[in-house]
Amino acid sequence: FIELLSVDSTNNYAMALAHEGVAQHGTTIFARQQTAGKGQRSKTWTAEPGANIIMSVVLEPKEQPLSSAFTLSMAMAVAVQQFFAQYASFETKVKWPNDLYWRDRKAGGILIENIVQGPLWRYAIVGIGININQTGFEGLPDAVSLKQITGKDFDTVALAKDLCTFVQKGFEAFVENGTAVHQAYHEHLYKMNEEVKLKQDGRVFTTTIKGVTSLGRLITYHNAEEFFDIGDVEWVHS
Repeated sequence: FIELLSVDSTNNYAMALAHEGVAQHGTTIFARQQTAGKGQRSKTWTAEPGANIIMSVVLEPKEQPLSSAFTLSMAMAVAVQQFFAQYASFETKVKWPNDLYWRDRKAGGILIENIVQGPLWRYAIVGIGININQTGFEGLPDAVSLKQITGKDFDTVALAKDLCTFVQKGFEAFVENGTAVHQAYHEHLYKMNEEVKLKQDGRVFTTTIKGVTSLGRLITYHNAEEFFDIGDVEWVHS
């Protein structure tokens, strides 16, 4: 568990350690401040210094095929959901593909970057950002933190170390039983079997969330089944 005062991105730092061969399975980088945090699809992730969990965990998938990369993503999303739910209640969900939601508000997110050498999946760098003690989110009306939910202040380092145990359990579940991981992911999937509004290339449509495939495609149903890749559609909050 490596604690940094400030870093451009914990994922970048962890990635560099892995490339240098000095990271091992479970190496965790925790930062009090991140100056160039990364989110999904080249978005940025900003957080108030010292107030949140900003960390990256180095995992070694070893013999696992790269085709199971989204199953690992599901396992990490479930791990983060289970960690957060013990403080914030059962209303904690996973929003496709791997955001952490409480009710209809975003509490965190995950970004996994892989190091692949030829056919070998050498490392998965699991970046996790969770809003803990921050109470102001300028320009982010849907954001929520653990303090806002519970009214309490938390020790972010202690929580991050607790989260590591959930990540390890999630990784073990990924290796041992991918089917159980898929099942757990769907049990906690935000808006599962509910109608939602999605937007694709300017078209806004109403459809029902039916699940997510093992490769990470969203399954919806409205007159017919439709599949969407990550980045194909945006959620429209009414």
